[in-house]
Amino acid sequence: MPTASSAPSVSALASGSGEFRAPGGELFEWGPLWPGVLPDWITKPVLLIVLSAVAVVVFAWRAFGRPELVPRGVQNVGEIGYLFVRDQIARPMIGKDGDRWMPFLLPLFLFVLAMNLMGDVPVLQLPATSHFAMPLLLALVCYALYLVISVRRQGFAGYFRNIMFPPGLPVWVYVFYAPIELLQHLVLRPFTQSVRLFANMFAGHILLAFFATVAWWFLLEKPTVAGFGLGVVGVLMSVVLTAFEIFVQVLQAYIFTLLAASYIGGALHPDH
Repeated sequence: MPTASSAPSVSALASGSGEFRAPGGELFEWGPLWPGVLPDWITKPVLLIVLSAVAVVVFAWRAFGRPELVPRGVQNVGEIGYLFVRDQIARPMIGKDGDRWMPFLLPLFLFVLAMNLMGDVPVLQLPATSHFAMPLLLALVCYALYLVISVRRQGFAGYFRNIMFPPGLPVWVYVFYAPIELLQHLVLRPFTQSVRLFANMFAGHILLAFFATVAWWFLLEKPTVAGFGLGVVGVLMSVVLTAFEIFVQVLQAYIFTLLAASYIGGALHPDH
């Protein structure tokens, strides 16, 4: 029976050394898909982003291209998604102007959701949003939209005056309040919106990969009587975490779109 010193370490990866190594950051390191043929920037994450965009376009075309009076099939799913985004995100966050922003919010929700769900598609199995660049880019687009609307509604000087020097506060409070609000509006908002999505997708993918590796290692690669139980636990946890991850993927798409709508609402109605 192996001793503690000779037992495989769960913190070390199987790479020909005969030891188990848990998956880590290497899961997200992808080189060119076809070196020497395709440009080096065309990697698996880029391919997944393109596939997600194509999936959203095809879904929207099938759902809304030729609408019928009584929806069915893809149109029915599309209308459910539309009503969800409109009633749970656009109208509560923006108000009476929410419906006007559905052409932006609905594709945003579907695009983020599609990229998240790529982590559950066999063979692909990588959420494109687990790479920080994509959540950050989307957050910057949302925030740029917020700034444009705010400046158009309040003027350049008026916008910064309203966020840094709201009326009714003692003068000495502005010394602390103004820089904090400036930092929050110009840096923290897009950063936290992007990090929230990225961190959840990154951590979820790592957990799924870990338990899938445990199952593969102890049931197929190095099967032993002692390790059989660990392999079974790996299989069960992979199933449970996959279901939980799908829930998190939908939730994070909802939260990301909700924050985008809240920024738009704040820009349209600064007094609130």
